[in-house]
Amino acid sequence: MTKPLSDLPQLAPEHFRVPDPARLQRPPSAHPPRILLLYGSLRPRSFSRLLVEESARLLQAMGADVQVFNPSGLPLPDDAPDSHPKVQELRERVLWSEGMVWCSPERHGAMTGIMKAQIDWIPLAAGAVRPTQGKTLAVMQVCGGSQSFNAVNQMRVLGRWMRMITIPNQSSVAKAFMEFDDNDRMKPSPYLDRVVDVLEELLKFTLLTRDVSPYLVDRYSERKEGAEELMKRVNQPKAV
Repeated sequence: MTKPLSDLPQLAPEHFRVPDPARLQRPPSAHPPRILLLYGSLRPRSFSRLLVEESARLLQAMGADVQVFNPSGLPLPDDAPDSHPKVQELRERVLWSEGMVWCSPERHGAMTGIMKAQIDWIPLAAGAVRPTQGKTLAVMQVCGGSQSFNAVNQMRVLGRWMRMITIPNQSSVAKAFMEFDDNDRMKPSPYLDRVVDVLEELLKFTLLTRDVSPYLVDRYSERKEGAEELMKRVNQPKAV
């Protein structure tokens, strides 16, 4: 610190922390990185699903433990209770994961409602647990025509809102109907090369951050707010 904390009287000193490099050094977890993949279309030949399936194969080849969520049957947000089986399945997979891949078609210049519904069913907080906080995220999109970035840009905003570590790289596959063969496998192309780049980067960031993510997202404002709320609860008048 270049100045003593006494020069900052507006701060709550008991909640102020100087970042500690030692807390970023922890023994690495031994299990494979756990990656959850979401896609945003229910068409019989969904190119976002095909891209996710190709991504899952690549991630497994890189040593990851992979799950793919099928959004078929997931109700609209607020149109069913949280106890709905598909909602519970999605939330359990999110809690299991250490990183995620979101892949959506671009429809009407935006991600699809199916993609957004999955994200909306993931709560910002469940009790004392923030299901997405500190997890890594890679975003991808498929386009029916020329290359666009509206969907990935929107998903980046959502990733930040969900307090995820969204990696710098991303993928946007133009004219996706031309990029998969008759066996629904992605053809060799610069688009495929970019997908490999994105997934490799995702796994590197996941390995780098997964063991220290609680410290990375620990915030002064939340430590301070938590203490104030505790004081209000502890010091409230007794019920008559």
